[in-house]
Amino acid sequence: MATLARLQARSKFVAQQYYFRNSVVDIFRKKEYDAAVKIQSWFRGCQVRAHIRNLHRVATIIQKWWRSYSGRQEYQLIVKFASCAMKMNLYNAMAVRIQRRWRGYRIRKYCFNYFYLKEYLKAVSETNDAIREALEEFAEMKEREEKKADLEREEKKRDYQARKTHYLLSTKQIPGIYNSPFRKDPDPWELRLQKAKPLTYQRSKVKQKRCISLSSWLACTSARSFPRSEILPPIDRKQCQGPFRDITEVLEQRYKPLEPTLWVAEPISELKVAREEFRRQEWMRDVNDNICSQLSVSHFGLLLLILNVNC
Repeated sequence: MATLARLQARSKFVAQQYYFRNSVVDIFRKKEYDAAVKIQSWFRGCQVRAHIRNLHRVATIIQKWWRSYSGRQEYQLIVKFASCAMKMNLYNAMAVRIQRRWRGYRIRKYCFNYFYLKEYLKAVSETNDAIREALEEFAEMKEREEKKADLEREEKKRDYQARKTHYLLSTKQIPGIYNSPFRKDPDPWELRLQKAKPLTYQRSKVKQKRCISLSSWLACTSARSFPRSEILPPIDRKQCQGPFRDITEVLEQRYKPLEPTLWVAEPISELKVAREEFRRQEWMRDVNDNICSQLSVSHFGLLLLILNVNC
């Protein structure tokens, strides 16, 4: 009760104090509100910025992990393709090596031997060199022979000319044209004329006229009147290089009987002959050519009646 009385006594003072305090609060309320708004905006800004920084950091981490994952996947794919390509290249190289060895062995064994061809070409080249040297020597020999023949021909021509102009030889009384007294030495043709013999011409024999008669013409045209030629000597030629087949086998193959094919062996008129043979056999089998001659009209009618009944 005492407390209640005390509070009632102080009620006016409390009311005034409450009003005063509320009025003071109203004065500072806007300022405090603005300060609270500023504090809240700053705090929220700090929160948002921190959240954005966190989002950026998390996004960076996510992107880093995703890019590393995708990079590892791409790298693994590239490594896989590279390993496949490397293996395929290795397999192809090994296959090419195996094929090369096998083809080389097959060609050398069954088709073509390089080393044998090399030896053969070496032998051929050596033979060609030897033949070429022999041909060169033969060409030089032929050239020397031709030169010698030309010289002999020229010498014979000069000798013939000297014999032909032997009358130009000088005598003791009269010097010739090649032995002029105004020259110190005589001309070489003068010496050649002295060595040569004068050319003599043989007189042609007078042919006797022959009387042509029938008997002489017959004797001339007969086989016995012509001289028989002697047997010619065998031609000196190289013997043919063998080996050759036996002469009996060659003659047997040359003169073997004809073995015609079915198309050649059969005659062209085979169908016509077969038809005639078939007709001949039918004619031999038939007892009577006129089959219906023995049937009369009554028999024919009876046969028709039987056929109608059966039908």
